[in-house]
Amino acid sequence: MIRVVNKFKLPIEIDELDKTQIECSLAALRPIRLEIASNTPLETLWNSAVREYHYLGHKKFIGKRLKYIAFAENRPVAAIGFRSASLKLEARDCYIGWSHEQKNRYLKYVANNSRFLIFEWVRVPHLASHILSKALRTLSRDWEDRYGEPLLLVETFVDPKRYQGTCYKAANWKYIGITKGFTKQGIGYTYHGSIKEVYIYELEPNFRNIIDCIRQPYPRKPPPSERIKDREKKIIMMIQQVDYNPGLIEWMEINDDTIKALGKELISFHNQFKDCYYRIEQQVLGSSYLKGLLSDIERKNVEAIALRYFDAHPIEVRSLQKLMTNYHWYDDIMLQKIQAQAAELLFEREGMITVDSSEFPKKGNESVGVARQYCGTLGKVENCQSGVFLGYTSSHGYMLLDKQLYMPEVWFSPEYEQQRVKCHVPDDVTFKTKIEIARDLIIQAQGGLFPAQWLGADATFGTDSKFRDTVDSFGMNYFVNIKSDTLVWINRPEVGIPAYSGKGRPPCQVPRALEAPLNVSRIADGSTGSPTSSTSLSDSEVLNWETVKLAEGSKGPIVAEIARLRVIEYRDGLPGKELWLFIRKDPDGKKRYAFSNAPADCSLDEMKRVATMRWPIEQCFEDGKKYLGMDHYELRSWTGWHRHMTYVFLALLFLLKIRTQNLQKKFHL
Repeated sequence: MIRVVNKFKLPIEIDELDKTQIECSLAALRPIRLEIASNTPLETLWNSAVREYHYLGHKKFIGKRLKYIAFAENRPVAAIGFRSASLKLEARDCYIGWSHEQKNRYLKYVANNSRFLIFEWVRVPHLASHILSKALRTLSRDWEDRYGEPLLLVETFVDPKRYQGTCYKAANWKYIGITKGFTKQGIGYTYHGSIKEVYIYELEPNFRNIIDCIRQPYPRKPPPSERIKDREKKIIMMIQQVDYNPGLIEWMEINDDTIKALGKELISFHNQFKDCYYRIEQQVLGSSYLKGLLSDIERKNVEAIALRYFDAHPIEVRSLQKLMTNYHWYDDIMLQKIQAQAAELLFEREGMITVDSSEFPKKGNESVGVARQYCGTLGKVENCQSGVFLGYTSSHGYMLLDKQLYMPEVWFSPEYEQQRVKCHVPDDVTFKTKIEIARDLIIQAQGGLFPAQWLGADATFGTDSKFRDTVDSFGMNYFVNIKSDTLVWINRPEVGIPAYSGKGRPPCQVPRALEAPLNVSRIADGSTGSPTSSTSLSDSEVLNWETVKLAEGSKGPIVAEIARLRVIEYRDGLPGKELWLFIRKDPDGKKRYAFSNAPADCSLDEMKRVATMRWPIEQCFEDGKKYLGMDHYELRSWTGWHRHMTYVFLALLFLLKIRTQNLQKKFHL
């Protein structure tokens, strides 16, 4: 028995429904009735259900539209929607056989079944085809009542990678061909590469007599052409060629057998991501792009990679360009798979999540997010893009995990509206500071595969007290760099209202510390007086310096003098939390400063361990820009920037796997 859950007199959301499992026969569920949702309180339910559960989500229908909710008694079980027919659809036009003039006249008599959703908690065999048949019996009448025109035909698209079209076939729809993989965007069309099957239902069997047309032959699409197969073979052969950048694999013994083994390993590695692509052509293009990033090509952009692997054929250059910008494929799933494999190789509870920004100098103002801002690469304010990156470090190695392009606030002004559209910036992207972007990335990592004990960041993030508070709220220990002019107290100062020595009524005053704070650089120098005082103490009275070997670097041991002490942070004139101040003095005399919220009983050995765990994210940037073309891209769109970085992550993961396998063989692990 299906119980009544709502009278639906008011708009409701999908979250308000009873989602108890419905699992029975169709006969037990009947009768099914359809209610029009368009322009009724039910439309809110229809929109939220499709947005939540349909793989295409909810987009506002353009033109004429009818939405229905299917009920079993008073409980919703499905949502189905129809809209105006597609303007260009070769398979349909050939099937109907109309001329251009006839199409202009009669296209309004064709509707498109744009969305069909059985709610995920409903498990009833044959329900989908039953609802389809029921909807078609009433659709033409409802359409005519609303728009004054009957319908002759209904079309729909089925994604063969997801569905077999079983319910449409059972409801007597006819398969008539496939789409070309384009979608309308503005006044033009964009190729997304997702080929759909086209089905037609004839509401009026004599529609050709009404239109006065004859069915035309449809050029059946063959399976992937021999050209594509040949290109795939060519790519596989080229992957095995000796064009790896030698700097990437300097730790390996290089010979012909090694190169051949690397080629096979790369093919096998990239095949693990084949379900991220819609078509084999995309997979071939993706493998060539990955190979290009790992190669010895001097400038690793789309054109240079196409020149190496496709002889710069104009079609292939455009195809590779579209793979990074326009084609529809699952780059988000690729990133998730990268993270999952990285977790298998690197994760340990004592690991560290690292966050840092990296800049990419750019000429001109056409690239997404470009603006005059501080560029760490050049050490000055310059025209550049900036991205916030998340990394991970453990005793097993290090890796980049996530990223987001920073969009300066000016990009959200009315003057940049057309530029945002041109660069395909998603509508839901709003202005966020780098601190806010980093916070969101950390939350995703902590809630996923990398619940790390430590977090490391450079001074851009570490100097910000709100950022440190956010990390503290996650229950993580942080070890973050700070600037040399950061203020602290060695002992918690008294707080009060400073004495007023002026004349007349005293101004409104707020409490503040009665003792002046110190720059951390003055503490490192042994001075504990005010900035204008000459009072100083020896190092031994304030800091206990110790010369230690922090880690083994690529060029030998990393040796430095270190000291630490408990301090009170300075916050807007008032004392804040008690933290560890960690000071490192390198052999060249350069000093580095860091804050840590680690407990007071945290051992010095543990702090020495984490002191070197942040730099690997900088090493990733160095390797990425020096060897993998991280900054070579010439892609101006939001999608292009993020996809390029995903491929850089993919290349880093491949190298991490090869390095891990090489060490295991070397030490017989």
